[in-house]
Amino acid sequence: MKVLITGAGGMLARAFLNKKERGWDVWPATKEELDITNREAVKREVTRFYPELMINCAAFTRVDDCEANRNLAFAVNGTGAGNLAEVAREISARLVHFSTDYIFPGTKKMPYIEEDGASPINAYGASKWEGECQVRRNLENHLIIRTQWLYGDGGNHFVKTILNLAKKQDQLMVVDDQVGSPTWTEDLSEAALVLISRGCSGTYHLVNRGYCSWYTFACAIIRDAGLSNRVNPCATSEFPRPARRPAYSVLSTAKAARELGSEPPHWEMALRRFIRSCN
Repeated sequence: MKVLITGAGGMLARAFLNKKERGWDVWPATKEELDITNREAVKREVTRFYPELMINCAAFTRVDDCEANRNLAFAVNGTGAGNLAEVAREISARLVHFSTDYIFPGTKKMPYIEEDGASPINAYGASKWEGECQVRRNLENHLIIRTQWLYGDGGNHFVKTILNLAKKQDQLMVVDDQVGSPTWTEDLSEAALVLISRGCSGTYHLVNRGYCSWYTFACAIIRDAGLSNRVNPCATSEFPRPARRPAYSVLSTAKAARELGSEPPHWEMALRRFIRSCN
């Protein structure tokens, strides 16, 4: 099967490329090779390869930068996703598109399910919601996977940030009033491949099981790395950022678990496996 993976220079695409399925003929397209914001370029380049499956890992994910570059965020996360969906429809391909917990406002007190209404509170979330809407509008044969708090090989992420800060500071301050599910890209891509192989369509939530605050996540990183730095909790208000963050954006994986046959691995187990893999 011919498979296009966009955003090939990024962390999530790398996880797919590390375990590409036997029999897949993959075009790992970087943003330099395929500008998804340019519809004519997408049509020209994609029809040359003519994939049966398109996995969209391309995204503008720097949340604070999205506030300052709203037009670019919507071009990549919104229009870009729509362009891929349009071309996928024209060549009868299937599209897998990744979205985010940030489409939700974070005011719920229990995990968000796929049917909950979107109400993003920052430009990143709004642009990703626009991407979801364009995919649904332009292509029936789609699979949208919402995820959150990603870390893994080849990217800038929270685990790397904490470990780098730990080399410079004896004490770290980390917010304790934002809650989500840390998710390893290896587990995410593995579960996504199962959904793809089973022909699933529509919208699914995929994250590692369990949830925590950024502070609890940081404590676990320090512990599992065998370090002794002290981690202190603080409030989001003590670290004002350009973009607002949802206070509670945990995603329910019950729907995906019914297809997978089990819940994804717990985030603490995934973190330990990741840190071991880095040594």
